[in-house]
Amino acid sequence: MKLIPTFLLGSAASLFAGTPSSVNAASAAHESVRLQLSLDRSVLPAGQRERAIVKVSLEGIMPSRPEIRAPVNLALVLDRSGSMNGEKIERARAAALEAVRRLSPDDVFSLVVYNNTAESLIPARRVGDGSELEETIRSIRSFGGTALYDGVMRGASELRHYTDDTRYLHRLILLSDGLANVGPSSAEELARLGGTLVREGISVTTIGVGLDYNEDLMTRLAQRSDGNTYFVASSRDLPGIFKREIGEVLSIVARRVVVTVTLPEGIRPVGLVGREGLLRGQTVEVTLNQLYGGQEKFALIEVEVEGAADGREREIARAEVTFEDPIAGRSEKLEARRSVRFATDERKVIASANLAVQTDYARNLTAVAKDAAVGLVDAQRRDEAARQLRERNQSLERMAKTYQNSAVLSIVASNAAEADRLERDGLDNVARKTYRAENAQTTGQQAVRN
Repeated sequence: MKLIPTFLLGSAASLFAGTPSSVNAASAAHESVRLQLSLDRSVLPAGQRERAIVKVSLEGIMPSRPEIRAPVNLALVLDRSGSMNGEKIERARAAALEAVRRLSPDDVFSLVVYNNTAESLIPARRVGDGSELEETIRSIRSFGGTALYDGVMRGASELRHYTDDTRYLHRLILLSDGLANVGPSSAEELARLGGTLVREGISVTTIGVGLDYNEDLMTRLAQRSDGNTYFVASSRDLPGIFKREIGEVLSIVARRVVVTVTLPEGIRPVGLVGREGLLRGQTVEVTLNQLYGGQEKFALIEVEVEGAADGREREIARAEVTFEDPIAGRSEKLEARRSVRFATDERKVIASANLAVQTDYARNLTAVAKDAAVGLVDAQRRDEAARQLRERNQSLERMAKTYQNSAVLSIVASNAAEADRLERDGLDNVARKTYRAENAQTTGQQAVRN
């Protein structure tokens, strides 16, 4: 079994073209989830080995009666270190109050605060009318250091009081404005913790406030646990972020989602763009913790296809999705298959292409490239960071011009400006945090609505 990392594709120019995705998609649907299997092109060049992209998309269907939902087990982990003093802690209290007011009496809520140590200010309990919870939240004051790891561990411990109850959906929301300076503090340590929590059905959403928190640590924790991540420059935005996040948690339509893509002989999996997954021979597996109503999450898989004769058709991929319906309390499965045809006429290849998949590819490729650029700039190699971004951008530009894709052309223009800025200025603190948050939001298909 081999872990497939996110990576950059090297032959983008030959991959894509576009028509609406509904033309080139096999699909299957449940009352809460729709599976769609798409290709970058439904016709490939005959007689030659070719790379292609398989997109496996899951859409959460909004329930017809949104008031009927699974109960939520929510842990809020708040930084109350000295740097949170003043407006930040006031806004954090307001955000916590917003979270409680959105919950129902039978939901479970816990509040962990941390500075030099972590404390369960509100141990896990049902919300009830919320009045006692609100009184405790208003009492929060800030002082001391930042034991972030201990705060997350304590929040997870509170959630575990209800993880054996299969009715509940589990979410931890972490807010911090500073560096983790007490206890474990590396991005890898927090990423491993995120990986452990997601196996328990717990996703972690991270919210970094201001310019002093560790964005590498926060994004890695969220990504590995299949949670959301936010960079909030001003604490004034906190109540709105909490309102949006709680709204998503209350609209979960599937959990413990496993996507398995099986490729027949002659179709070789190369890797994923933007997401991590497991490769087992001819099978690629991607795991998601939760899917919200009205949300699309997807995986982009690069494959290598053996050439076939003109006019021949063959299966290129089979997708199976298993998940738990949290409202009905039962396991479900969806399946879809996708075939591809071969042609010597280049016009048929171009006419079969999918602009939507092409654009998703460009966005995810750019996010991965910009993440790599952060590391190069940190290593004082900003010229190389700019050069690599330009090289990736050249392939996207050729693709966009060949298929007249205006969305990708816009991405190309933005990338060109970013490469110039990287070369000239490097990355200041704001830009670095913006890169990390936006890249994680793109590869996680996080819908951020301001």
